[in-house]
Amino acid sequence: MGSASTAPRVEGDITARERPTPEQQELASLGLKVAASRHPKAEQAARELHHELYHPDLGFVLFFVSAEYALDPLAQALESTFGGLPLAGCTTAGEITPLGYERGTIVAIGFDRRHFGVATTLLEDLESVSLIDAQRRVESLLATARGHLDGEAFALTLLDGLSASEEQVLTTLDAALGGIPSFGGSAGDDNRLAHTHVFAGGRFHSAAAVVVLITTHHPFEVFSTHHLAARRDKLVVTRADPAGRRVLELNALPAVDEYARLVGVLPSELDEGVFARHPLAVKLGDAYYVRSIQRANADGSLSFYCAVETGIVLTAMAGTPILEALDDTLGGLQRRLGKPQLIIGCDCFLRRLEFEALAQIGDASERLSKASVVGFNTYGEQHHGMHINQTFTGVAIGSGR
Repeated sequence: MGSASTAPRVEGDITARERPTPEQQELASLGLKVAASRHPKAEQAARELHHELYHPDLGFVLFFVSAEYALDPLAQALESTFGGLPLAGCTTAGEITPLGYERGTIVAIGFDRRHFGVATTLLEDLESVSLIDAQRRVESLLATARGHLDGEAFALTLLDGLSASEEQVLTTLDAALGGIPSFGGSAGDDNRLAHTHVFAGGRFHSAAAVVVLITTHHPFEVFSTHHLAARRDKLVVTRADPAGRRVLELNALPAVDEYARLVGVLPSELDEGVFARHPLAVKLGDAYYVRSIQRANADGSLSFYCAVETGIVLTAMAGTPILEALDDTLGGLQRRLGKPQLIIGCDCFLRRLEFEALAQIGDASERLSKASVVGFNTYGEQHHGMHINQTFTGVAIGSGR
């Protein structure tokens, strides 16, 4: 899958770039800097990020990195290069850089301590996260972040995308956060579905989550959107394995066969592209929340990215024009906030697959770049404690000007 750009020239040890644009200078003056490296070697990539991001008031770095990198050497390089400065991040199913969609890169955001207070915590035993522990952690995060800067707060959670613990962890965290708006994404591994990691405390972790709480005086909006509309077709989960996130039967028939019949393909033709074009959703209140299919199994079951249980009703969804929906979302944020100085985006990797299948990846990249979106493609998104799929979710940070 092609990158949205060609690699920049390299002169000596540091990637050569033109002088900062007026937009980049404006961004830095408001407390944020963004950098991306395409260098395959960990030490060089870390040095390029440091060269672009470092200044005396740099207080925190958030990054999203391709799973193509050797993670242990990268962790050592980042820690050594940034001299113990707090860092957090995760592996991806694709990156969103200042040039749009890319692969094989590391993209990072530097937060100025004069504009942002930041605190992080690592959750390592995801199955045992209690409400009392979550409340204590949130209180500590708030105290630390507001000790740096006493502004309004939002929270970002990055989770191991293959941990199957998202629902429990997010529900507990959301209760502890109270009215603090939250969003996040599940780490990916370039669509391999094998090993995903989050980064905190100087190293990469699996079966873990990192919570980042940020305070700022700048206006912001946490948002989530999708481009899907409900069809009339319904599927009842008549047998499921909730712990394994597998559906064995739909409408009392083998799940693979019944889903294939619904979408009009042979069971042998089911793949990521079919799942992206024909998602299923559960209705809660007036809203539909997508439950994306991960894979079709040899035993006739379907594995999902989100929790599924016997008895739930799944609604077949159909895509509306995805570029138009993206334009509407970005335009709405700009009307409410003014032009955002930065949007941190958690974008489902199935949306990226759809852009690629429609030959619209370049158009989407152009829109994301113009709107100052930086982030990653996920194995699942989070919005106010809900674990969801096939959405574009994030936070838009305004300038306050």
